[in-house]
Amino acid sequence: MNANPYLSQADEESERFEIVPCLSCGATAIREFIFAEDDLTGKPGRFRFVTCNSCGLAYQSPRLTVEHIKEFYDDEYIAHRRKKTGGWLAPLLSWVLDGVERRKERLARRYAEIGSTTEVLDVGCGAGGFLRRLREGPGAKTTGLDFKDLSDHPSLSGSQFHCGLFYEHDFEGKRFDLITMWHFLEHDYDPARSMATACERLTDDGQLIIEVPRLDSRTASWFGDRWPGLQAPQHTILFDREHFEQMAESAGLEVVEYLPYGAFPAYYYLFSGVAFKLLRGRGLNVRRALMPYLLGQVLLFPVMLFERKLNLAMQTIICRKAS
Repeated sequence: MNANPYLSQADEESERFEIVPCLSCGATAIREFIFAEDDLTGKPGRFRFVTCNSCGLAYQSPRLTVEHIKEFYDDEYIAHRRKKTGGWLAPLLSWVLDGVERRKERLARRYAEIGSTTEVLDVGCGAGGFLRRLREGPGAKTTGLDFKDLSDHPSLSGSQFHCGLFYEHDFEGKRFDLITMWHFLEHDYDPARSMATACERLTDDGQLIIEVPRLDSRTASWFGDRWPGLQAPQHTILFDREHFEQMAESAGLEVVEYLPYGAFPAYYYLFSGVAFKLLRGRGLNVRRALMPYLLGQVLLFPVMLFERKLNLAMQTIICRKAS
């Protein structure tokens, strides 16, 4: 029997894809869950998510190898955009993206005391806007890591930058007072190992903040295979609350608080989910969508006031080392 009946013979021969065991328990018995496309950029491909028969985790298999996933993280990828992109709409796009960084800072400072002696690591730092705010505001010592080399971004100037996989870098023991993973873990090829690595790199009283899309959310049920949280093939794992907290605890962490929301606005998933349904895999032109996005944000403002209670899309855990 063909080990992977969902790929063309050409893809199998090029070895672009790999079959992976469960990213939580390592089991190999699975059942199909859902197929998804790269609705954001419109790049071709149909990707399969499965559910582990043993522990119930949802993850992508087969998936592109680390070397071949890189083409899906080009300069158009939203987290890697430069502020100068967007033409005459660049100031508006910059304002929208900066709003996310402001929300990250507020959430981080609610749970961690950040000052001039604080060491902060942002894993999956993207263009570095969050680190810039902590560096220029409270004066924190900042370090960023990303899968793509973004060291020339102006926002990362003044921060240490590391390129590659988190668990392959040596950060010199228990160094960081705060580690953040803003929509990083769902992209990771070994999320359990990354959580364990973060635990090892925290100071004894350090905090770890992780935000990911929530599989057991309203938008996931509304949009199905066009749910923005699927974002195939970049997203390798889909977390509901149970598996999210369970993986953290297995990594030696204690979940101090669980939040059914995040710094990333749930409204984006509402807007994009509708857009993806209409476009059906043709890709979302961010520049053209910006004005409708802002108009919809105004119209839905009364609803979004209750974002924290509606379980719309995001989830965040605040962790420390387990005692």
